[in-house]
Amino acid sequence: MGDNPVNSGKGVMLVQYVVLCLAALAAGAINSVAGGGTLLTFPALVWVLGGTAEATVLANATSTVALFPGALASVWGYRREFTGMRRWLILLSGPSVIGGLIGSLALVQLPEELFKRLIPYLILTATLLFLSQPLIAKWTGIGRPHETPSKLVIGLIVVFQFLVAIYGGYFGAGIGILMLSALAVMGVGNIHQMNAIKSLLGGGINGIAVAIFIWGGRVEWQLAIPMLVAGIVGGFSGASIARRLPPTFVRWLVVGIGLSLSTYYFVQEALKANP
Repeated sequence: MGDNPVNSGKGVMLVQYVVLCLAALAAGAINSVAGGGTLLTFPALVWVLGGTAEATVLANATSTVALFPGALASVWGYRREFTGMRRWLILLSGPSVIGGLIGSLALVQLPEELFKRLIPYLILTATLLFLSQPLIAKWTGIGRPHETPSKLVIGLIVVFQFLVAIYGGYFGAGIGILMLSALAVMGVGNIHQMNAIKSLLGGGINGIAVAIFIWGGRVEWQLAIPMLVAGIVGGFSGASIARRLPPTFVRWLVVGIGLSLSTYYFVQEALKANP
């Protein structure tokens, strides 16, 4: 997208590439431990591309593409955990793909200004999800087996997964904890199997989104490719470092970044509304 008006006549400086790659490196590591990598790569891309409505959409799409290989790596890493999970995969794959398609098409087709206005709320939502992760896990019994849910509960979970997928295709940060919660309610008690299903469904949502973003010409490839490489490196090597940190520290780091970003964007919108 060399004719992108956001960067017309300007080359991205080396320091910007360094910042983007460091953000992707950290995001890859954090995603392998706690999730939330989007809260690092998205604002870094907005900083490079600019704060226009078009730039925010480009940043979101480019971030999704850059972090997608990490999701595929997670699926491969959990490949042995899919035994006995065929029922849940069949049940939730359709809503995930269709919802991801709707969400990503909404990002590409709806006015870019709408996405920009929603950014503070999207980031705040994702941040609160990470902040509430321990409470959600305790409430839903993540990691503990349950009785098989009724048909009504299963139907509600399918609808819930569909809505999660729409959000995932449109923005995506925080869908992991939502899917884990649904799987816990469904009675999947093995945390490794839950992570396997979550990774596969999340990969499907992001895969559809990546295809739509490429089709819609919303990817800045000169930024996405080096970030993609950095994200893979972070997912494989950086994870070993991140795992040595207390999970609470990693979570609060992500939450702190998210709250700071959402506050910043809320203030920006308020200043524009009341110059």
